[in-house]
Amino acid sequence: MNWTHMIHRTLTALFAAALLATPALAQDTEQGQTGQADPGTAVDNPSLDPDRDTVTAGVGVVVIPDYEGSNDYRVIPGAIVRGKVSGISFFTRGLALFVDVIPEPPGESVDISFGPMIQYRGGRSSLDSIEDPRIRALGETDSALEVGAWAGVSKTGIITSAYDTLGARISYQHDVIGGHDSYVITPTIEYGTPLSTTTFVGLGVTADYVGDDFARTYFSIAPGQSVASGLPAYDADGGFKSVGGTLILGQSLSGDLRHGLGLFGLIGYNRLLGDFADSPIVSVAGSRNQWFGGIGLGYTF
Repeated sequence: MNWTHMIHRTLTALFAAALLATPALAQDTEQGQTGQADPGTAVDNPSLDPDRDTVTAGVGVVVIPDYEGSNDYRVIPGAIVRGKVSGISFFTRGLALFVDVIPEPPGESVDISFGPMIQYRGGRSSLDSIEDPRIRALGETDSALEVGAWAGVSKTGIITSAYDTLGARISYQHDVIGGHDSYVITPTIEYGTPLSTTTFVGLGVTADYVGDDFARTYFSIAPGQSVASGLPAYDADGGFKSVGGTLILGQSLSGDLRHGLGLFGLIGYNRLLGDFADSPIVSVAGSRNQWFGGIGLGYTF
């Protein structure tokens, strides 16, 4: 594992539990104070060995839309966990758990990732949290449990230094309990660079492609729902649902992002596309422009 990988995953994991439909930068990152690795660090302090078993836990608050497509926002808490045991990594992102079953070879600049993932999607299952009475009148949508897999590749030493990282990944998941009985495909490109051992910045760009049943569940309006809500009836088809990006910044409070306490913040934007943006749930009652942001504290053991 290289030094830029571990800080990056530590940072982005902190807010992932609260960002239900957003991209997250998934690579681990570490580097030295001057942009050069210190070969004696792991020997002098085993807790900073990049190949050690490690766990990061974080809590924070995040501002997100009431539902995907809403123009009303709410503040919710979030909590995460990520770690690496015997070279196998795991991390939460949103209400999803990802596992990378390919051990990262030490000293390599190219990292291949692959493994299973599982995600819970609540949809509009809690109407009390939705401010717009027209959306509440549509009724609840069933929760979904999505199971799938993901794969990615990243390379360290691309643009700014020997320690920045550029990566790409794609995930596929399918609902297995009949919530929307469809699939979601998410391609992502991400870039991260450490400015020092105490400061890190990262950027991710992502899109979602979903099936017809996903579109009908969350963005269509049946005639009966139209009567109840006053919104026009609408039948959405699957396709590219959204595209967006996330900017994340991390600052160590204990002198080193690889270990100890850190403060993290992010801001992100998603834009709904096509049938999803044209749905009255979005175009009449909400907005195709979806913003989110958050701040929190994390500790790496």
